[in-house]
Amino acid sequence: MKIECIKEQLEYGLSTALKIAGKSQSLPVLSGFYLEAGQNVLIIKATNLDLGISIKVPAKVSLSGVVVVPAQILSSFVSSLSKDHSISMASKDNLMEVKTSSTKTNIKVLPSDEFPVIPEISDDGAFSIPSRDLVYGIRSVIYAASIGSIKPELSSVSVTHDGDHLVFAATDSFRLAEKRVRIKKMPHFKQILIPQKNAAEIAKIFDQIGDDVSISIGENQIALRSEGVYLASRVIDGIFPDYRQIIPPKHSSSAIVLKQDLINSLKTSLIFSDSFNQLTLKVFVGKKIFEMETKNLNVGDIVHKVDAVLEGEDISINVNHRYFTDCLQSISADSISLEFSGQAKPIVMRGVGEAGFLYLVMPMNQS
Repeated sequence: MKIECIKEQLEYGLSTALKIAGKSQSLPVLSGFYLEAGQNVLIIKATNLDLGISIKVPAKVSLSGVVVVPAQILSSFVSSLSKDHSISMASKDNLMEVKTSSTKTNIKVLPSDEFPVIPEISDDGAFSIPSRDLVYGIRSVIYAASIGSIKPELSSVSVTHDGDHLVFAATDSFRLAEKRVRIKKMPHFKQILIPQKNAAEIAKIFDQIGDDVSISIGENQIALRSEGVYLASRVIDGIFPDYRQIIPPKHSSSAIVLKQDLINSLKTSLIFSDSFNQLTLKVFVGKKIFEMETKNLNVGDIVHKVDAVLEGEDISINVNHRYFTDCLQSISADSISLEFSGQAKPIVMRGVGEAGFLYLVMPMNQS
């Protein structure tokens, strides 16, 4: 193989693929980039067996060929070159020579025949979504997924469709986040469960892309294509909880607060949070008081009043401070609605005037 690339284009391809490259002592080739040159393009592939990525980079190809090189070494070397515009690469025997007008290095290659095949999923029946909506949908819910759960479906982001909306959801059974994103074309699948780690990487990669993303569904796989990037991810074979049945159909009391006031109050209350992260919310409708209280036997306690528009019945309910706070990143509205349905019932949070996002947090045991 012998090629020449523009440094910025090569660096982008390598740095993006590096997010996927695996680390395995039993299969060292996973820590490498599979480089394939031909027809004026360099294809950079990386995989960790759960996710696989293929990126096309324009190149002047003098000699086509395939080689696998250590991913971290090549990516770090290319990104360290600040003055050079063009980079040439040539493989011979067990070495890859990478050079510019001022620098040259030889990198030992890995056995290319051991590199795993990245699944190629047909784009028949594919549907498209703007990359920003895909990334926003994932990031709006992913923090609610369980980490390291023995139930794989709780360690995933669920993607379904409802009418002309794509619905993202995640839950760890203590809280639930749902984000609805409008799409133009109806997809032909019921539900897919993307592993939480894979969904996080998908969001990172397509956050750099401004074009639409074409999504295809295969057997136990999902494929995403956009701007020369092809990414295939394993999906979980399981059934996501039927969470609709736990969303209260109505509420007995509510509080509408300014988002920034809530954020400021939560920061203050966190100082006195205990090891259980318990936060007590108190609504006194007649007195027009909304309070947040935290206690720590080793530090002290704090009661913080928040300006709010209140309706319904009085209530005092405990929630996990972190779970209650996590969703604020997903709400862009200036005001937030808190809906209470009783002591043992979940609290529902939404942005006022902001359709498409819902967050539900279960109460802690009262004490």
